[in-house]
Amino acid sequence: MRKIVFVFVALVAASVAVAGEFKAGFARVDITPPLGSFMPGYYVDRRAKQVLDPLQINCVAFSDGKEIAIVQQYDTEGISDAVANRLRDAIVKATGVKRDAILVHASHTHDGGFLAQDADHGASATDDGVPSTATDVDRLYSALCVSRAADAAVAAIADLKPAKLGVGRSEAKRISFGRRYLMKDGRVLTNPGTNNPDIVKPVGNPPDEQVQVLRIDREGGKPIAVINFQTHPDVVGGETLTADWPGLTRTVFEAATFGDAHALVLNGTQGDVNHCNVMPRPGELNGLRRDFDDVDRGYDHAKHMANVIAAAALTVWMKCAPLEAGDIRFGVENVRVPSQKAKDSDAKNLKWAEDVWALHEKSAKEGVAGGEKDYVTKKYGWTGMELTTEVARAGRIRRLANGPDFFELPITTVAIGKAVAFAGFPGEPFNDIGKAVKKGSPFGLTLLSCLTNGSRGYFPFSDAFREGGYESATSPFGPSVADDLVAGELRLLNRLCK
Repeated sequence: MRKIVFVFVALVAASVAVAGEFKAGFARVDITPPLGSFMPGYYVDRRAKQVLDPLQINCVAFSDGKEIAIVQQYDTEGISDAVANRLRDAIVKATGVKRDAILVHASHTHDGGFLAQDADHGASATDDGVPSTATDVDRLYSALCVSRAADAAVAAIADLKPAKLGVGRSEAKRISFGRRYLMKDGRVLTNPGTNNPDIVKPVGNPPDEQVQVLRIDREGGKPIAVINFQTHPDVVGGETLTADWPGLTRTVFEAATFGDAHALVLNGTQGDVNHCNVMPRPGELNGLRRDFDDVDRGYDHAKHMANVIAAAALTVWMKCAPLEAGDIRFGVENVRVPSQKAKDSDAKNLKWAEDVWALHEKSAKEGVAGGEKDYVTKKYGWTGMELTTEVARAGRIRRLANGPDFFELPITTVAIGKAVAFAGFPGEPFNDIGKAVKKGSPFGLTLLSCLTNGSRGYFPFSDAFREGGYESATSPFGPSVADDLVAGELRLLNRLCK
């Protein structure tokens, strides 16, 4: 078997070994899990009961005749480091592509399959607090995705065709909103609810509404659209499998181009923005319902968002400005950041965290988590997003009680000449991280992706740690993490652009 694999890899390499000729290929494979599968994304145990739309791996391969790079997007909430390692190892084995030239990106749909398992097939250290609910079906699903990852990479390489690049930029308005708000009592809350009279004002800068489009025209093949937008795909909820707005955007865009284009959607720096419009205009609540955590969700609203994003991409699709392709380069920058353990991991807070977590696990086991009978709610009075925030804080304090003083966060970036850079973060960066990186990048187009090659948690700016909210409550990192990541990514981009 090893000899056969070796021969196949050699044939793949030979098929693209035309020095100096830039090529691109596309592939798509299905990864829809079976009904009954665990669905991560909230602090409750959800099991899939219906499929609204298929879940996929969408894959683009690039070749300069010497090197090949792979960019894969998965319809899933997050990919743990251990699973990401297995995905990339499978791709390396099947294709011979260098490991650091492979990006595996989770779209962050909250209605996908479970790929947040650790090396022992349990739940990861940054999971949603339901390690006991993983089943054999969930473990087999992870193995299926590893196999499909290799399939997608092989197929994309087989589809390589001479290609040219172009760039377009537009905006998708009023579908992404900051989710942190100053309240009358002085607290900062995440998603405090629509038309909440206690809201004073949003906290932070306006959301990044930019839609970036990489157009890849290919000789003898359909063009490929890489669409880059940034907001949480937490729009649908319930017990239904869906790729949420990223997958629906693919569907709308491809239909609007009369089936003459492939589309891949990368979700960017989305950590502190989502679809929740707390001060809606007339009609803007259409297609939404109030969910268990006081957040408005709905499949029709996800379709609306897909329409808006796809429409923005379509306004520039036929008028993209040319970019000059070049050599493929790639690299990893390991950014060292402090942990968030010293402040509140003392004995008193640890005792509190253990109590909250024990009550939360009891609620999850009895199927009452997040409801009126939730044991945490009964004791502490928290409901809605405040309940989620405090449970998240308790989980983080427990995990870091004996945790490290520092973490190393690997940022992986793939570049094509000085034209395009794919910059992947292994977690959920705040919106302004993306703004800063795009502004400082030396590349003609910098496409950002969250939850790439790992899922480490939230990357807030320092003011969020002072102000409070869900993101800083759950983040294992210290207040400098966002600035550290911006500096690290810009160092890597400048190194790759030389």
